Amino acid sequence: MGTGAVGAGLLGHETDAEMLAVRLAHAQRLGNMGWAEWHLHTGETIWSDQVYTIFGRDPAEGPIALPQLAKHVEPADVAALDRLLWAAVQGVDPVQAEFRIRRGGELRDLRVVLEPLMAPGGPIGLHGVIQDITGRRRAERMMSESRRQLLETREQAAEDRHVMLALRAAILPDPGCRPDLPHTRIAVRYVPAEKTANLGGDWFEATPAPDGRLLLAVGDVSGHGLPAIAHMAQLRHALVGLAMTGRPANRLLDWLNELVLHQLTDTTATAIVGHLDPETRVFAWSQAGHPAPILVRDGAASRLDQPRGVLLGAASGRPYELAITRLRPGDLLLMFTDGLVERRTRDIDVGLDLALAAARDVPGGDLEAGLDRMLSDIGGPNPEDDACLLGVGILS
Repeated sequence: MGTGAVGAGLLGHETDAEMLAVRLAHAQRLGNMGWAEWHLHTGETIWSDQVYTIFGRDPAEGPIALPQLAKHVEPADVAALDRLLWAAVQGVDPVQAEFRIRRGGELRDLRVVLEPLMAPGGPIGLHGVIQDITGRRRAERMMSESRRQLLETREQAAEDRHVMLALRAAILPDPGCRPDLPHTRIAVRYVPAEKTANLGGDWFEATPAPDGRLLLAVGDVSGHGLPAIAHMAQLRHALVGLAMTGRPANRLLDWLNELVLHQLTDTTATAIVGHLDPETRVFAWSQAGHPAPILVRDGAASRLDQPRGVLLGAASGRPYELAITRLRPGDLLLMFTDGLVERRTRDIDVGLDLALAAARDVPGGDLEAGLDRMLSDIGGPNPEDDACLLGVGILS
């Protein structure tokens, strides 16, 4: 015979009172609660079965009398129990409180609701409901601790971001301080990653060389955080020093590659380095695994043909080619790091197409506003990576 048939047979023979008792016991187990009565004049104490379970007490020992209850309560919570009992015998409405007991060496959280058992002469006892809320309070404490840790993490992330941005600002040239050279207009935008952990090693340089040419460069060091920023500082400062030799861009990349290989352990970097002669408008440049610049001419935007060059730190003895691009009055040259066009949610070719389309609308007469609009048209700040955009307008 199946259990359903057995159950049906039993149910058929149970009285209404028995059914009510079974259901009450089931509800007490599910809610981990029980009821208790303490009679003040007779000293009689009655507990339901679940209260014994809550206290971890053998029913053969009988219930705990009211005067002995404080001995089973955590000492720090005895005062809460005293206040509860006093309020219960002095009033007519239910009162409640929480306190802890020790069960098998473990602290358990209890909620107790008491109301007086009234007679014509006053209260003759107390009736109460006792519930074990240890699991609930433990979950609340875990949630509270999680919130505290999350808040601390956010505060630490904000502080780290402030430190890293301040360090970058100290290392990189001020984008608002542009060299005053004839026949050129320069604007720079550096947009840090939205996520603090993704602040990286993007950098730029636009400074006059001793021979009157303009040194232009953008680059990106692998990794994120303070190590990437530190390596970026070493690489950029090395370039500025090496550029004082007047050697061509491809030779400068040769030297930077050796620096990365032998001094910046476990690091790679990409870069474009070039010299612009403001008089002849010749841009002589080399690249190391970096996206090619965009040239905007007569309302059309295209990427320059890349000379050969592997990323810095990848291999020794691989030559970097020098490319010569002759610019014209009205041209706009845009150099950028990959954070401008890369997004985790789209293919890089889509980002490059967006950059080309946006570049066509950058006005040469208002380069500052044009770069802002270009960044917005491409998709705004990148949450995953820094972006650096260097624009050079050629004047008549």
